[in-house]
Amino acid sequence: MTSTLVSPTPDMPHARRQGISRDDLLAATLKLIGPNRSLSTVSLREVAREAGIAPNSFYRQFRDMDELSIALIDLAGSSLRTIIGQARERATSTERSVIRVSVETFMEQLRADDKLLHVLLREGAVGSDGFKHAVERELTYFEDELRIDLIRLAAADGATLYEPALVAKAITRLVFAMGAIAIDQPPERDPALIEDISTMLRMIITGSHALERVAN
Repeated sequence: MTSTLVSPTPDMPHARRQGISRDDLLAATLKLIGPNRSLSTVSLREVAREAGIAPNSFYRQFRDMDELSIALIDLAGSSLRTIIGQARERATSTERSVIRVSVETFMEQLRADDKLLHVLLREGAVGSDGFKHAVERELTYFEDELRIDLIRLAAADGATLYEPALVAKAITRLVFAMGAIAIDQPPERDPALIEDISTMLRMIITGSHALERVAN
């Protein structure tokens, strides 16, 4: 996602623009947030100023800041699902390989100055009900796709999982929770964190295999 902003002038931080797109406004919003600035604290006027438009022009694309925030969450989730999906396709057909590659890809994206992912990780507990529902919806998408992969991988080994939907939910929530912690840690700690997360995920899957054997 890119945005072409008008160069600032000495008297005006951003010259007024005649036209604006949804992507322009999303890009302007991402520029305003960061480690010390939450999306929930960004105002419509700040976004308009950053995009170089009059505040009223904002309403041509979004009803309010809440709608813009939800659009950011949808974009973040879609982008990350595509990246993780491509990583899973590159992995071999073993649970260990898929888990490791997926975790490594997640951490690489986290360190790629990807503010979209930061929004998805940091903002889930704040904002409006609509915003929280958007975050929950994206997590559910991840869980549904992961559940299908887990069932396929288990079948390839002649095994089955106990409650695969719960396994997928446990993995997704754990990875996102650990990702939120990793944001505030130095990148030098990533290898150890990747190893810890991968081990925890294998423990979840191993436990599911064991419960399935007990159940049957």
